[in-house]
Amino acid sequence: MLRSRAVRFLLPLLLSTVVSTSAGWAAPVTDQRLKAAAADADNWLSYGKDYREQRYSPLDRINADNVGGLSLSWFLETDSTVGMEATPLVADGVMYVSAGWSVVYALDAVTGRQLWKFDPQVPREVSYRFCCGAINRGVALWGDRVFVGTLDGRLVAIDAGTGEQVWSVQTTPLDQNYSITGAPRVVNGKVIIGNGGSEYGVRGFVTAYDAATGEQVWRFYTVPGNPADGFENDAMARAADTWKGEWWKLGGGGTVWDAIAFDPELNLLYLGVGNGAPHNQNIRSPGGGDNLYLSSIVALNPDTGEYVWHYQQVPGETWDYTATQQMSLVDIEWQGQTRKVIMQAPKAGFFYLIDRVTGELLSAEPYVTVSWASHYDLQTGRPVENPGQRALTGPSTVFPTSMGGHNWQPMAYSPQTGLMYIPALDFGSEFVAISPENYVQYPRHWNLGYEVNAAPLSQPLQQAVMRHLPRAYLLAWDPIAQREVWRAEHPYMHPGGVLATAGNLVFQGRADGRLMAYRADTGTRLWDYAVQNGVLAAPISYAVDGEQYIAVAVGRGGALSMTIGIDHAKAATPGRVMVFKLGGKAQLPPPPPALSYPEPPPRMDVSEEQIERGRSLYNSFCGRCHGFSVVSDGSIPDLRHLPAVWHENFDKVVRQGMMERAGMPRFDDVLSAEDARLVHAYIIERAHEDQADRNRSDWWRELRSTVYQWLVSGIDWLMRRDAGA
Repeated sequence: MLRSRAVRFLLPLLLSTVVSTSAGWAAPVTDQRLKAAAADADNWLSYGKDYREQRYSPLDRINADNVGGLSLSWFLETDSTVGMEATPLVADGVMYVSAGWSVVYALDAVTGRQLWKFDPQVPREVSYRFCCGAINRGVALWGDRVFVGTLDGRLVAIDAGTGEQVWSVQTTPLDQNYSITGAPRVVNGKVIIGNGGSEYGVRGFVTAYDAATGEQVWRFYTVPGNPADGFENDAMARAADTWKGEWWKLGGGGTVWDAIAFDPELNLLYLGVGNGAPHNQNIRSPGGGDNLYLSSIVALNPDTGEYVWHYQQVPGETWDYTATQQMSLVDIEWQGQTRKVIMQAPKAGFFYLIDRVTGELLSAEPYVTVSWASHYDLQTGRPVENPGQRALTGPSTVFPTSMGGHNWQPMAYSPQTGLMYIPALDFGSEFVAISPENYVQYPRHWNLGYEVNAAPLSQPLQQAVMRHLPRAYLLAWDPIAQREVWRAEHPYMHPGGVLATAGNLVFQGRADGRLMAYRADTGTRLWDYAVQNGVLAAPISYAVDGEQYIAVAVGRGGALSMTIGIDHAKAATPGRVMVFKLGGKAQLPPPPPALSYPEPPPRMDVSEEQIERGRSLYNSFCGRCHGFSVVSDGSIPDLRHLPAVWHENFDKVVRQGMMERAGMPRFDDVLSAEDARLVHAYIIERAHEDQADRNRSDWWRELRSTVYQWLVSGIDWLMRRDAGA
């Protein structure tokens, strides 16, 4: 009897030990595993690898000496072309990754074999709710479950073994234009999830749910609501004193759509809060004010959601300078003391060191060109703004642009080199304010308070500016000395996310379809691989049975279609998960053939002024998805190359909702029939310009490109001079 009881007790334990070593089954991801994830070299258990969000792998089997032998091990092709921005997670030989429309895959991390696929069935007609594509940046693991936030605002718990839904909760009001694209985090048994939608006039908040049951535990709003309704807590009451006018009618903004970090030793949860709604503070909060807690890092008690401290980077933000970019938790020696700090390189263009115990600003130095502020006063923690940079009565040329010095693409910190590796953007733009009396709040569309692409440049020059003026590069930054150590230039906008490893390597993808490896200490380029599509997501590294792998989600799209300058003459490629190892033998299929473009319809009988009106309307309402100046990134149709049937049904698609179920919203609430006709005329004009460009010989295009480069260099110099940069 005793023996049989022992067998019954030990057999399941032995079986679980055997099964857990094979791909297809992962041991539960407990709170203890998450807290120890930094030392768990083989696995990548949360969005930033561990709670510190440093994106550093201690694996070194692949290193600077042998990375030249890295090659493709396997790949999985998804069924969506809308783009992939996710960080894959790996636990015990199983990979979990999200793709377009919030679809989640579980894969054998060694072979790529699909174990299951979960489709939350996001309605395509909710496409009007998001600003930047039907993308998803990742999932979270806890216990035997996988958690994903869906584009339509749900938080879903999935059984990690079967792919079946365990529970689902609607985290956002269905009658408002919220969306979720960011990855959840799990802290102390609670799933933490934010949302997006500032441009659509919403009020930001973050919610914690019980990971086991899906019950709401707490909710923290990031901006105050209507004072007449009372305030949820003292933090909101204090914030309301920093707002003017009737901000709550416009939403306020402040969504936490990406950055969340946790310090288990301090038991503090850090939220990176976004921009105001609308962007233009003169409309949102007439009369000024700091507008807490926009563009701030807010520290909360993760068990109760209670406010602890905050640091606001950009008081009264008005340039879309979010603090939603990645926060890395690092312990450093600072002026003779060991300090626990948050390192962040957000949109505003300054690299911040913030004491994560108290919220004190220790340092803020520009890592890209900055014109809106000269420096920070470390006594007050406030920026010293330069005059003429707030577009109150006229246009202002400002550095960085609203795309920021660094956007959502993750950076990485290497404790081996002491450097932070930042996917940097370095350019400015003109902000042209809409006066408060002329401002209209649209319920289903962007509400910025600024003109969109207002400068009426000639089309060829406009394309040259978009192609050459923006500078993108991988920046190796010394966070202690606050200086650049090296940089690797990128040919196009939108440098991809970054991974640092103990092999003295930094991996980064590029929008032009290459995955790169650099020496972490010097920036020497050591390896690259053509992946046939843009790479915006950050790579990860993991190991199974002693074999180290590098994995990355591949698929350009979702980022405002702003990869201008890339050859889009090929059919859109579905998103892929690609995994590399030393001596890999897999091969990608041949790239898709060049597209044959239909003949554009005849130009419409309209004046130059009407074409200009169509251009302005297009960039205001269409450009965020189909590409500004009608240049798509390939993940969404390029309207210059529409077949005749779509020209024939243009008004039915644009104003009558003919393609609403496919994700194309209707615009009859903002475009009249005449407006739609002028947008159509502008698209046809761009189609003819594109056809003429393709018909020119190569030498002519090269000459024109050279001349444009001279012109753009002059424009760049003038803009920087005028901005005082």
